[in-house]
Amino acid sequence: MSTLVLVLVGALVVLRVLGKQLTGSFVTAKSLVLMPAILIVIGLGGAVATVGAARPSEILFFLVDAAVVVGLGLARGATARLSMRDGNLFQKGTPVTIVLWLATIAVRVGAGFLGHALGIEGALTAASALMLFGITIAAQNAMIYFRAQQRRLPLATAVPRR
Repeated sequence: MSTLVLVLVGALVVLRVLGKQLTGSFVTAKSLVLMPAILIVIGLGGAVATVGAARPSEILFFLVDAAVVVGLGLARGATARLSMRDGNLFQKGTPVTIVLWLATIAVRVGAGFLGHALGIEGALTAASALMLFGITIAAQNAMIYFRAQQRRLPLATAVPRR
């Protein structure tokens, strides 16, 4: 996939997720799994094709980047408000959640520049961008699910019509 396509897909995903964070959304098993799974699978397809040619420094850089976005995803999930609405689990981001999303975007952009400056960017770095977005969203959703389970809040079975 070309870099431009990856950037456009990533931007659309971030806009969609941020929109849902601002307005809130019902939490279903499907909503927790589907988007991150799609992004991870697409990103993994590209990353697997490039990992064989990646230098150890690029692989290490990817692993550190992945650990950082997982941490940011967990933090975002910890800041979302969880409530019951019409008998269904509802989540809505807080101002802190939005700041953490902006930090996630800044980290991803900064990682690209840092990798370039250190001379360790390569095909793996570009190919793994969607996978890293999927990973950070999966971490956020895992934290939301964990918090809901701790509070004994059931997932929405279907998204109610508004």
